Amino acid sequence: MHLHILGICGTFMGSLALLAKELGHTVTGSDANVYPPMSTQLAEAGIELMSGYEPEHLQPAPDLVIVGNALSRGNPAVEYLLNQGLPYTSGPQWLCEQVLPGKWVLAVAGTHGKTTTASMLAWILEFAGMAPGFLIGGVTQNFPQSARLGETPFFVVEADEYDSAFFDKRAKFVHYRPRTLIVNNLEFDHADIFPDLAAIQRQFHHLVRTVPSEGLIINPEADAAVEQTLAMGCWTPRDTFALADTDAPWQARLINADGGHFELLHNGQPLAEVEWALSGEHNVHNALAAVLAARHVGVSPPIAAQALSQFGGVKRRMECLADIHGVRVYDDFAHHPTAIETTLAGLRAKVGTEKIIALIEPRSNTMRMGVHRDRLHHACADADAVFWYQPHEAEWDMAETVAHSPVPAKLMRGIDELIHGALTLAEPNSHLVIMSNGGFDGLHQKLVDQLRRHTL
Repeated sequence: MHLHILGICGTFMGSLALLAKELGHTVTGSDANVYPPMSTQLAEAGIELMSGYEPEHLQPAPDLVIVGNALSRGNPAVEYLLNQGLPYTSGPQWLCEQVLPGKWVLAVAGTHGKTTTASMLAWILEFAGMAPGFLIGGVTQNFPQSARLGETPFFVVEADEYDSAFFDKRAKFVHYRPRTLIVNNLEFDHADIFPDLAAIQRQFHHLVRTVPSEGLIINPEADAAVEQTLAMGCWTPRDTFALADTDAPWQARLINADGGHFELLHNGQPLAEVEWALSGEHNVHNALAAVLAARHVGVSPPIAAQALSQFGGVKRRMECLADIHGVRVYDDFAHHPTAIETTLAGLRAKVGTEKIIALIEPRSNTMRMGVHRDRLHHACADADAVFWYQPHEAEWDMAETVAHSPVPAKLMRGIDELIHGALTLAEPNSHLVIMSNGGFDGLHQKLVDQLRRHTL
């Protein structure tokens, strides 16, 4: 069968394409924005990519068109497939019908940490010899691809609350029907489709309704928004977790303040230690959730701890791109003020007094709309300096964020200006953190290239 995927370079749709290819389908795809790491994965898998959304991409007619949620009415390819009566479906619906039947689905949901936690969980199962399938919205360092079918019934999926398609406004995750569900945290996001946090909580309630009574829901002890959601109705046993010094049955105690070494505890009793390359309390939090989900399918916490000690992280999640002249350059997804804050706090705990310079593009739909504008300047308190990049499509002026910054900050409107500013401040033993959930106009490679030519 020939499948054509509209929006194929999105992290979810690109992963879906890999599964379809593994099932033996002929897969092609179109997208307006093509950039690594997803474009690299698809090319290596032999999947033909087409730039733009031209009707000609659907000629001759494929057997099925899978439509990404970034496309809407008025898109030339969408109008063509509707006018021609071509068969089409959404990505989550295709996954539900073609991959997930008969699977023990382990779903990772929440506003933050989905990709990292799902990657940890898939790696723990792999390390334990369980050969899981998975679909993750990012590229983990422990696997060559972001999706595979697997060799056992266990399937890990990153469960996003964003809508499924222009014709199906339900959250993606209601299609997945998990037996094991992680709800890692819950905050307001996706302001382009949800009016408030209550609307998001309603979608999570719909997800909770699909978890069987013999399944398991895993959630942090102290997240008020998660507790409010579960209070709307929960028919499934729960495991709760937290960092140490709480009443949660499952805890992690930091051995190193930066989170690079910690201990797993159950009812106050030590079970195992994890010493790994990651940093930040948020990643320890993610690890606890992954350990408990793996335990539900038979992996003991000590085995999970061994796996986490070999976990290499995820591309675009504080991924170190280069170390030049003693200056480290990182790429981080950073789609929300909380993500910016926890990431920089984790790096600060790791590097002490060394200089941290943040280069931030508020690119997510919610941040472009200015919904979180009052929180952005506080999110950067652990940096020594911040360069804010004003996207052309931003609906608000970021000058106020710069004016109220607790650390030195500048507003930049050009990539060359941004690079010059960062290199002016860079010195040996400093850290340049690029934070954007998009391509940032090629900043990553341009900065690395100029740093190589720069004399500190």
